[in-house]
Formats: sequence, structure tokens, C-alpha cells
Amino acid sequence: MKILDAKSKKFLKEYIDNASPTGYEWKGQKIWMNYLKPFVDEFLTDTYGTAVGIINPKANFKVVVEAHSDEISWYVNYITDNGLIYVIRNGGSDHQIAPSKWVNIHTDKGIVKGVFGWPAIHTRKPGKEEPPKLENIFIDIGAKNKKEVESIGVHVGCVITYPDEFETINKNKFVCRAIDNRMGGFMIAQVARLISENKIDLPFGLYITNSVQEEVGLRGAEMIAKNIKPNIAIVTDVCHDTTTPMINQKEQGSIELGKGPVISYAPAVHNKLRNNIIEIAKSKKIPFQRLASSRYTGTDTDAFAYSNGGVASALISLPLRYMHTTVEMVHKKDVENVIMLLYETIASIDPNYNFNYFD
Repeated sequence: MKILDAKSKKFLKEYIDNASPTGYEWKGQKIWMNYLKPFVDEFLTDTYGTAVGIINPKANFKVVVEAHSDEISWYVNYITDNGLIYVIRNGGSDHQIAPSKWVNIHTDKGIVKGVFGWPAIHTRKPGKEEPPKLENIFIDIGAKNKKEVESIGVHVGCVITYPDEFETINKNKFVCRAIDNRMGGFMIAQVARLISENKIDLPFGLYITNSVQEEVGLRGAEMIAKNIKPNIAIVTDVCHDTTTPMINQKEQGSIELGKGPVISYAPAVHNKLRNNIIEIAKSKKIPFQRLASSRYTGTDTDAFAYSNGGVASALISLPLRYMHTTVEMVHKKDVENVIMLLYETIASIDPNYNFNYFD
């Protein structure tokens, strides 16, 4: 199977273009499950919308391969008398990129279009310009007053997303909002497809897990980890390409698009499992990079690792530029290599392997 064939590219665009803000992921999950359905035996879902495709559901030994499905967004927080809308974050939304961006406000009556307004350059005083802040960014939907805003269906609590859609630039770079981490959901689905189409007979249960609410504190992973109770968890997320301006590599590490998956070192990452992944990458000639975290990875790895009395967990990341913007960028070759490293790692797992450091 070609990893990025016409079928998978169509799914990727549909899946990423669909809005799945934190707390409202179910439409994207349905798209993901529909693609995954031919490659798994059954599905598991939970109360808040995490979706899991399972291969060999009756097996006692359980392996999770996981990504998260939500994207950053805004909430309507306050509507002024003259019809302007102030917002609060839903996840790590960046106030500095907001001015002049189009937005979709999700209402019971459908999508309402709006823009983050900003004073024209002619009206600002050079040297004394006020930067964009959460307190001063606002949305304009073209309404003359608060009553008109509410009559259109917009109210406090409506969730707001950016409409920017998936594009390919320079043949091998993918650009969109929500690549963090909708691309992860795509990659784990491709792993399931490879296992199915290559007729790999796994000696364990594989739980292809697309968690919700990562952007607000790994909450979906916390919930589903307790439900599945896995023996091993391999998580994929994104990490920063650090080669662009204004990033200090001495602080952020040296990671570059096109140089392969990123294997993390952190307290939550199990040393034996990580070392096995590195050996697989070397033996299969899959290029990889290394990244050191400090106290935590900041990904769902932390939630799985510290669940159920401790789960051997590892993190394989996709290098990404411009995280939490509407122009997140990844390299096609890295996407393919993350998929292959996940696939080869899962295909090599031995349920009898002892992860205890003291045995």
C-alpha cells in the first residue's frame, strides 16, 4: 500500500478541514471512524467523545497507539451593546495572530461568519502601538447591536474556530490549522490500514485511540486510559521545528522538518520501550531525531504513563512549524516516516517482553 494514496489524501483533507474544537469533537470523530471501519474489528467510544478502533478486542494484552482529535478555539465571552464580541480561549489559542482573521462561530442555527477586527494602521500612533492582547481582540459579525447578534444565533458560550483549509505547498509541505493533532489521527488510522492490508496477525489487542480534550489538559486520554487499562501506550503528537526565526535552539532543542520522526526523552517515557523504538528505526533505516523534555512531555503520553499504576509509554512526534496558528506546516516525508515507525514498532511488540527494570 502507498501510504499517501488518493483514498488517504481525500480522507486527510476532509478530516482536517472539519472543525473539531475541544469539547465538540464528535463530527470529526465520525469522519475518522468511517475511514477506520474496514480495518478494525470493533469500536469503543466514551461519554466525552474519545473514539477507539480495536483489533483483536478479546486479547488480554493491550497496546494503545494514540493521537488527539481536538483543535484550539475560542468561546464567545461577552457581547457589547454595539454588537462586538469579546472572547476567551478554549485551549492554547494565540491572541497575537487573531487580528484580521476570518472566524466561524458555531451556533444552533449554523455557522456565522465573522472577523477579528483591528484598528487601521493610519489610526495608530507609531512607537505607541498597543499589541494584540486577550483583552483587546474582538470579533465583528457586521451586526449593529447586541440584539441583532443574538437574533442571528450568537450567544455567550458559542465556540469559534478558524476556517483555514488544508493545502499542499511546494509539493511536499502540508499546511493548515489543526494539523496539531488531526495529522496524528490520520497517521494512526494509516497504521491500522497497513496492519489490515498487510494481513499482520497481532498477538495482542491493538487499540487505535483518538482522544478528545488534549488541548485543555490531556483530559480525554486520562478518561480512556482508565477505561482501556493498556499494557503499553505509544503516543504520537507534534513538536516544534526549531529552525525558523525567533526560536532559541539552546532552549527548544534542534528539530527540523524533513529529518524524520522525533523520539522523546522524558520521565514519562519508558526507557526500555523508547530504546526498542530507536533500534527499530535504525534496523528499518527510518530517519529519526531526538528531543529531551524536562518534567513532562505536555502530551497525552503523560496521561497514559501515570495511569493504572503505571503504563510503559513512549512518544513519537511529528516536526511542525508555527504551532497553534492557522498555517501549521509539516513535511510529507515526515508524515510517512512517522507512520512507518509506528507500524514497525507495533508489528514488533512481544506481549511476553518484561518492562520491569528490576527483572
